[in-house]
Amino acid sequence: QVQVVESGGGSVQAGGSLRLTCEISGYTAKVNVVGWFRQAPGKEREGVAAIDFEDELTYYDDSVKGRFNIYRDNAKNAVYLGMHTLKAEDTAMYFCAAGVGWYDVHRPEKYKYWGRGTQVSVSS
Repeated sequence: QVQVVESGGGSVQAGGSLRLTCEISGYTAKVNVVGWFRQAPGKEREGVAAIDFEDELTYYDDSVKGRFNIYRDNAKNAVYLGMHTLKAEDTAMYFCAAGVGWYDVHRPEKYKYWGRGTQVSVSS
């Protein structure tokens, strides 16, 4: 089994920064892709960014390109999401998910293992 735990959310003013952490434990050899998703009230869950553990391939949704960066620490089985120049529309619950294979990385249904989420609130 694989466990996924997010941390690092909080409240920040527009223009500020946060760093989210995703820690993966358990049978980590079963996964090689980690994605970050977000879901605002009344909206569908959307892919924000993803990273491949082996080739360091990365994906970013157009709405966060140039503002967010995803990176990993394989030794710690951790993936980080640096969020900068935050906007009110970035407010959402952020989820980390782990899966296999670099395809459809922006689609929630690709991922088998999910964390419970961490709240990010940006005030304008």
